[in-house]
Amino acid sequence: MNLVQNIVLVAIILFFALLEVGSRKHRQFHATADDTKLELFMFLSLLAFSQPFIFAVTGKLCALLMPAQRDAWAHLPWWAMGAILLVADDMTQYWWHRVSHSPLLWPLHRAHHTAHYMSIRVTYRNNFFYYLMMPGLWASGVLIYLGFGNVYLVYIVVKLTVILGAHSAVPWDAPLYRIKWLHPLAWVLERTVSTPATHWAHHALTNDDGIGHYKGNFGNLLFVWDLLFGTAKITRRYPAKVGLQDDLVFGKERWFIEMFYPLFHSRRAHSALVPGGRAYAEAEVDGDAATHAPQALAGKP
Repeated sequence: MNLVQNIVLVAIILFFALLEVGSRKHRQFHATADDTKLELFMFLSLLAFSQPFIFAVTGKLCALLMPAQRDAWAHLPWWAMGAILLVADDMTQYWWHRVSHSPLLWPLHRAHHTAHYMSIRVTYRNNFFYYLMMPGLWASGVLIYLGFGNVYLVYIVVKLTVILGAHSAVPWDAPLYRIKWLHPLAWVLERTVSTPATHWAHHALTNDDGIGHYKGNFGNLLFVWDLLFGTAKITRRYPAKVGLQDDLVFGKERWFIEMFYPLFHSRRAHSALVPGGRAYAEAEVDGDAATHAPQALAGKP
């Protein structure tokens, strides 16, 4: 199943990549070598190690602890399996994502927000241990053991299409807001799944523009979870800039520190990637910028 899944995943990525290249959005990235290394190595590690490792371990544990339950739920209709996956994988990922914005887990998710551009290449940009500890992947491994394999393959294709589309540099949802007769479709879509408008807001450099909402819009496949748990913000607009303000002031972290913290620690003066380190609130960064590096935020929206 992993081979088929990976082939489909690569095909979807190629589609969105061609979309970004065809629209020339890729010329706006100005990505550094460290950006490219982090994104490439995280994508490969998830595909080649983290997910296969988790599925192998859950399979072995399930076979050891409940051998009679292999394929025990395979008789369920596809829609029931899909609903269970949405809760066990997507809803738990919503909460994992939300909790990862807390001081304790922020160092494992911070790398996802250090990109100063939106693109499909940002989708899997995270800390190595972020995915290794993700509850939804472990739950999915158990459900595959219980007989969800074929439905999971379809589910993950749909999910990956949505989250790649939400990170895409191409705001494909913009025509839905611009063309009046498409407004009803836009209303339903933006409240059902993650879109560029809602997810870019989560990556915004600031909340001050009334568009950014980096303390909400946590949904991955379904945006419904944000509506249900009170973290949704819909503006149908796109933030002018994305990324982290403390990177602009204090400088970016090295790629291997972002990927492998806590095995490697930052040497930066102010960093969340050190023992006892913490994230810096927007107001604190503004104060430091005014005192130490006033030029760093000259282009801040």
